[in-house]
Amino acid sequence: MSQKLLKNIDLVITFNDREETFEHCDILIEEAAIRDIGSNLNAAGDAEIIDCNGLTALPGFVNTHHHLYQTLFRGIEEVQEQPLFPWLIGLYEFWKNITPEAVYYGALVGFSELLRTGCTLTSDHHYVFPKGQPTTLIDEQIKAAREIGIRFHATRGSMSLGRDMGGLPPMEVVQTEEAILLDSERLINRYHDNGPYSMQRIALAPCSPFSVSRQLMLDSKDLARKKGVMLHTHLAETQDEERFCLERYGRRPFELMEDLEWVGDDVWFAHGIYLNDGEIDRLQGSGIAHCPSSNMKLSSGICKTTEIIRAGGKLSIAVDGSASNDGSNMWEEVRRAYLLNHLKYGTDGLTAYEILKAATRGGADVLGRDDTGRLSAGKAADIVLFNLNGIEYSGCHDPLVSLVCLGNSSLVSMTIVNGKIVVKNGKLTTIDSDEAAKNAHNTAVEIINRQRNSTKNN
Repeated sequence: MSQKLLKNIDLVITFNDREETFEHCDILIEEAAIRDIGSNLNAAGDAEIIDCNGLTALPGFVNTHHHLYQTLFRGIEEVQEQPLFPWLIGLYEFWKNITPEAVYYGALVGFSELLRTGCTLTSDHHYVFPKGQPTTLIDEQIKAAREIGIRFHATRGSMSLGRDMGGLPPMEVVQTEEAILLDSERLINRYHDNGPYSMQRIALAPCSPFSVSRQLMLDSKDLARKKGVMLHTHLAETQDEERFCLERYGRRPFELMEDLEWVGDDVWFAHGIYLNDGEIDRLQGSGIAHCPSSNMKLSSGICKTTEIIRAGGKLSIAVDGSASNDGSNMWEEVRRAYLLNHLKYGTDGLTAYEILKAATRGGADVLGRDDTGRLSAGKAADIVLFNLNGIEYSGCHDPLVSLVCLGNSSLVSMTIVNGKIVVKNGKLTTIDSDEAAKNAHNTAVEIINRQRNSTKNN
């Protein structure tokens, strides 16, 4: 069996069931899993020995909400300064032109940024399926994930409530509910792997209360629970959404989810900013993906992170779509989550340890994974190594504070996913990132220019 021995790690923060932290120790990896953590470990004669002197080890970060295709739509001046609803309306005009090639390269770009900044497991919420394009766009993401080596939870997003039916998106990007459900079942049957150390899972993710019908929410829930997959949607992100739900359904967004039986351990929500205290108490195991940068850029508000944690809720951290964040930088998102929490709560804010736990074990718990997000024998070898010895960390006496507050770079020393090294000294080992960047940018420019020329001609 293939082994790797990470030798002489300065500090290991495990977030395991015993909340253990180890100094000056080793981690033995066998195939996809951690075999042992301890001092002076021995490995097989042909094991790869990696000197980790001076490094700090954490479980890999877990990103619980993203829109990977949006990496090709960053910094578009027409929508750059808009809040959520006008931002979406403007961007739909560009997104209606995406192709399978754009989805593939957008995924490669996002995965690259995530891996280089310490993320080992990511979900994605893809809900744009333009008319005239193949419906196999999720397949392109899965292809990219396998090539680059990231653990991936793809969600089959959907929009069925177009502008002509009282929804927000244009009709060019909505699908019939029959087509959505057929493709959802196809993806589950083909790709979902519920086993330990699974690299690929599927969830169902109607986009939001303002872009799908109640019936699609119900049918998606029934299919997900029949197939044993999770459910995901945007929820309580803005006051505009709250007004929409009150006017259309006579219910607050979370109350609508309760009516639809969209709560429980198999559900997680993106944002959750406008949940009140009673709703936080009624989450019933539903997870929250906290997206600090996106919430700040779109002026959406601040998630009640401390209340969620103190109420025993499941909190995770996510980068959200790159157009609403401008980066897929997971380490920076951890820093911003910490700072935004302290802006809101002051001395009652979450500690550096609690924020890092939310970004690792918390994310794994939100995605229904108990085999990753913590470092312990028998868990997946999803490990990130940080070098905190540079001058930018000098003078700091707490490595946890260093990780969430200091530094002038977000590139990690090493990222290990499923026992394989996919990033070393900040560089990807699995793909040619320069070639991927060039192809992605060319694809993006072509789509943007096509839409701008179309707008001029009309």
